[in-house]
Amino acid sequence: MSANERILEWLLQWLWWLLFFPLWSTTDGQIRYTIPEELKVGSVVGNLAKDLGLDVREMYDRKLRIASEAGKQYFSVDLGKGELAVRGRIDREILCEQSVPCLLPFEVVIENPLQLFPIEIEIQDINDNVPSFSAAERILKISELVSPGAKFILENARDADVGANSLRSYSISKTEHFKLNVKTHKDGTKIPELVLEKSLDREDEPVHKLVLTAFDGGNPAQSGTSQITITVTDINDNAPQFEKASYEAVLNENTVPGSKVLQVHATDVDDGLNGEVEYLFGDQTPHEVTSLLDINSQTGEITVKGQINYEKTNLLKFDVLAKDKGNPEMEGHCSVQVEILDLNDNIPEITVTSLTSPVPEDSAVGTVIALISAKDSDSGENGKVKLSVSPNSLFQLGPSVSNHYALITNGPLDRESYAEYSIDIAASDSSPVALSSIKTVTVAISDVNDNPPVFSQPSYTVYLKENGPPGMIVCSVSSSDLDIGDNAKISYSILDSKVQDLSVSSYVYINADNGSIYSMQSFDYEKLKVFKILVQAKDQGSPSLSSNVTVHVFILDENDNVPTVIYPSVIMGSTSHQKLPRSAKAGHLVTKVTAVDADSGHNAWISYKLVEATDASLFSVNLYTGEVRTKRAVSDQDDSSHRLLIEIKDNGEPMQSTTVTVGISLEDGFQEPILDLQHEQHEPTNKDGKITFYLIIALASISAVSLLTFLILTVKCVRNGRRSCLSPMSEFSDLTLIKPSSTMDFKEMVNVIDASLPDSAWTFESQQVSFACFRIHTSPDENTHLSIYYI
Repeated sequence: MSANERILEWLLQWLWWLLFFPLWSTTDGQIRYTIPEELKVGSVVGNLAKDLGLDVREMYDRKLRIASEAGKQYFSVDLGKGELAVRGRIDREILCEQSVPCLLPFEVVIENPLQLFPIEIEIQDINDNVPSFSAAERILKISELVSPGAKFILENARDADVGANSLRSYSISKTEHFKLNVKTHKDGTKIPELVLEKSLDREDEPVHKLVLTAFDGGNPAQSGTSQITITVTDINDNAPQFEKASYEAVLNENTVPGSKVLQVHATDVDDGLNGEVEYLFGDQTPHEVTSLLDINSQTGEITVKGQINYEKTNLLKFDVLAKDKGNPEMEGHCSVQVEILDLNDNIPEITVTSLTSPVPEDSAVGTVIALISAKDSDSGENGKVKLSVSPNSLFQLGPSVSNHYALITNGPLDRESYAEYSIDIAASDSSPVALSSIKTVTVAISDVNDNPPVFSQPSYTVYLKENGPPGMIVCSVSSSDLDIGDNAKISYSILDSKVQDLSVSSYVYINADNGSIYSMQSFDYEKLKVFKILVQAKDQGSPSLSSNVTVHVFILDENDNVPTVIYPSVIMGSTSHQKLPRSAKAGHLVTKVTAVDADSGHNAWISYKLVEATDASLFSVNLYTGEVRTKRAVSDQDDSSHRLLIEIKDNGEPMQSTTVTVGISLEDGFQEPILDLQHEQHEPTNKDGKITFYLIIALASISAVSLLTFLILTVKCVRNGRRSCLSPMSEFSDLTLIKPSSTMDFKEMVNVIDASLPDSAWTFESQQVSFACFRIHTSPDENTHLSIYYI
């Protein structure tokens, strides 16, 4: 066939495909296109977007791509048009050889959510191969004594095309001595035979030249030729004859080399060398046969020579020749077919087609993580593969679609518990003696801001001395966050609140990075004894999470106040004058010096001392009460005027003190019933009436406040469920004595007790405190504290 005829044939086929292409079908959710081989690169196979039900924009946004197990990509997707196009040369004969149908499978993968669409492209054969013979010439030696009807096997042609385009018929050039006979084997293979119709005469025509032509079924048909040269010889007129025209055998793959497959046998009725037969493979025996099998030329026994592998070939077909040793040689032939049986000798292969990693820890149950495929090169049950994961895993496999599985989440993920998962996927075939394999898929878990900052303590307690300089560190709070990255970066702030009608930010500020709290001013215990700071820790996640903690700040008293004399009331630098009758006896109460200290605790404990007196033998001052009394009876010899210098000291460190000067005049006949120990009554004056009125109001107020405090403390003790008491102070009789100042309030007394423990224990004089509620508690520093609330 000329080159012009072949071009014309190809154009006609191309026109036929344009009329009926493309075709596509969906079977069980799978899309199949049918195209001819040798399509031009860029040719459109089909509209993938339309067939998948996707918008063209959606294909780009969801990152549509082709995933194929083949080493070469034959197709590409135009994301702008949604069309599937040919990417490279497609030769059906290279891809599928003689297999029908010829299918190219691949998967289309899209993300968000992850989906897989199996696609099959069926490659249709075009008549692009001509029938061909392995040798351009075949030489036959035929004796002139051979009788008409003798048959001689000729070489069969090969055509790489399939179906209608494959080999269909033979013809031979016209001759009066020969005709062509075509034998068809079970598998459809056509073998040409040369049949002698008229006896040969070597002397008349020693050589005959014929042309054997093979035709395929294409339209138009293509053909190939081989030259047949026949040399006419004398004598040996009987060819060897096989017992059977064809032999069949079954062979397991992996059979050990040297094993017997079968044995052929032929006989020759001639005598001597003309009847001696030797065996050999036919001239057209494929290399795959000669590399796997061997034949004993003397016995005709066929044995295994190489490694038999079902996955490479499952059927061996060849011819065996039997030649005698005559002159000329004569030969007979038979066909042999060996079927290879599959053994389960291939382990399943697991392929991760697509994997999403990392996966957010807040992914919903059922989220697709990966697409997994499995295959086994064995056949039948040996090639059926099942995948599985551990039943206790947080992941599971979705139902199989064309041997593809979806790996999905089976429970909630928590990065703080496991930042990475190694998932073992097991594959096993369905053989009674199953083979299996394991593939580990590693999935990283990305962090989500699902943990708020947690402070190192549920609350903080700070004791801060008064009079400290501004800018002094008050305390440091710290917190941690189980998340990572920005989700774990913490900043600190102080939530606005009021302290004595002022914003807490006017007292302290906080370092946003490390949680250190600094003072904005110097604190004065006498003005502010306790306040609290509400600190917030917030991470930088989106959305951010936060936690709050309370910092309790207690201002500790320092001895920065001098005792103040409230009685007797004197003008600065003056002297208080008191009168004393000369009839006064020993122990007579002259006056009482009363002083207070704005400090608290030890710093407010006041003592009195007589540091200077006109007559030290006559007067004394009580150390704790400040009462000035006579040490002896007044005599006529005592001076009429006395001067006392009394020092008033607190118990602080360093000590603070002040002095008061009391002048005492001795008078005859002077009586002072109120100060006398005999407690005689007298008629009240106008001034005494006013004082009594003020005392009644003060006592009533104190009683009301005491009752209210008593009720509040009772409710508080009951609500807190703590062991509490409301009992006389006699229960504290075994404790060390303490004498609070008259101005000491409830909180000051608590501070006194806390400041004193555990060095010593304290109680109160029963005449000063009627009832008390106490509790014993353990602080974070594991020290034991006794708190006493009194009325």
